[in-house]
Amino acid sequence: MNVPTSTASLVLLLILISANSLHCEAQQCRPSGRIIGKKPPPGECNQENDSECCVQGKAYTTFKCSPAVSSNTKAQLTLNSFEEGGDGGGPSACDNKYHSDDTPVVALSTGWFNNMSRCLHNVTISANGRSVVAMVVDECDSTMGCDEDHDYQPPCPNNIVDASKAVWKALGVPHNQWGGLQITWADA
Repeated sequence: MNVPTSTASLVLLLILISANSLHCEAQQCRPSGRIIGKKPPPGECNQENDSECCVQGKAYTTFKCSPAVSSNTKAQLTLNSFEEGGDGGGPSACDNKYHSDDTPVVALSTGWFNNMSRCLHNVTISANGRSVVAMVVDECDSTMGCDEDHDYQPPCPNNIVDASKAVWKALGVPHNQWGGLQITWADA
């Protein structure tokens, strides 16, 4: 009788482990909170590249996570200047430097940035029938925004690859269409 009981216990344990594993994989990235927008002081929100400024009283969703990364991760490509005085704000988080708009560099949403674990690593971005390799140099903060540190811009959505002009050029996107594009990306 002990053999069937221990076999049944083992089977039950395996079922519970499998169910827990499936549950973890099925979990989605859910919002972590909200920020209420504050009106930026005059001249304090850089709107280069059509960057959005926070709106007084508007609720912005925040995320501590991003969708799971795969070899073909779907994302929204946005345009950012990593140059001094550009709409990216201060120097890049990974190396405390500014980067030329002619260099293929990106910032990733907080979850994908993963506590700087992708800093100075390359990612491959694909869209428009082309691919480009770019270096991760910054975080597109999905947890904070509407303050001086974030150039009075809202928090990033959790699925953003914020790219320099060089990335947009390499993907062959016509200049008048720069700003928002569905892409896929992967660690290079």
